[in-house]
Parts: sequence; C-alpha cells; structure tokens
Amino acid sequence: MSSLTVIDSQPRRVAAQPETFETRFRVRYAETDQMGVVYHSNVIIWFEVGRVEMMRQLGFTYLEMEQEGGTHLPVVDVRCRYKAPARYDDIVVVRTRLVNVRESLLHFAYEILRDQDGSLLAEGESVHMVVDSAFKRVPLSDKYLPMFLRAAGKIAVSG
Repeated sequence: MSSLTVIDSQPRRVAAQPETFETRFRVRYAETDQMGVVYHSNVIIWFEVGRVEMMRQLGFTYLEMEQEGGTHLPVVDVRCRYKAPARYDDIVVVRTRLVNVRESLLHFAYEILRDQDGSLLAEGESVHMVVDSAFKRVPLSDKYLPMFLRAAGKIAVSG
C-alpha cells in the first residue's frame, strides 16, 4: 500500500465561521477501479484524510490524542453522496468542517471537489464518539475541546 502524498493542506476561513479546512492530493492509480473511476470506498478514506489534516492544522495530531490522552474517535455514523466520478491523476480537494461539537461527540461535514474545474465529486458527513482505550464514552479533554469548538465556530478565536 503506497502512502498518500498531500499536495497542499491549508485552512480556509469561509464566511464568519465555522472554519473550512482544505487538503489537496492527487488520485493514485491504485484508487481506481476497472472503469478508471475512483472506487467508492476510497472517498470515505478521503474523509479521514480531511479529518486528520484538519487536526494537524489545528495544532495537534490524532496520534497525540491517542497516545497522550488515550482518546479515540471511532466512527458511529457515516454518509456519502456521490455526484461525479474522480479519475486517476485528478487533483482532488477535501473540504472539511466541524458541523457540531459536543463534549463526547464530533460531527464533520465534507465536500470532495476536482481541483481543475471545481466540480463537486462527493459530499458527506461522519459522526465520531469520543472514547477511551476501553471504548468507554468519555469527554474530550480540556486540551482539545476548545480547539474543536473554535474550528466549529462555537467560541471566538482569541488574539
């Protein structure tokens, strides 16, 4: 399995809030099916790429959340609506934003676009429960909750 090369990963503020985070990468041949179209389950993986890169842009990594706080974010619901095909060598943009943040639940929204023409390829959402290593529901730590709330537009950005 080859690793994904992120071409560009920048936060973009749209309207007032919430913040929209963008990540760009090139579609790999291995992600396409016999018809030359990106296989549908790869879009769900791209949602994950968007989430992980969003956290990095917020100033921490998912790995840090796991290792330092023993906090995990399993998917409890995911939805995807496919609009147009992506193909090998397209550059795609994953737009990720937080729709809702609660003490032990995160709700993300995504748009996947073709960078070359701006076509909407897919849109979706995922909901994640915050759990400890024993899969017991726990609140987000005071270290991460404010960052997620700020990204969701629930509290003002300081400074």
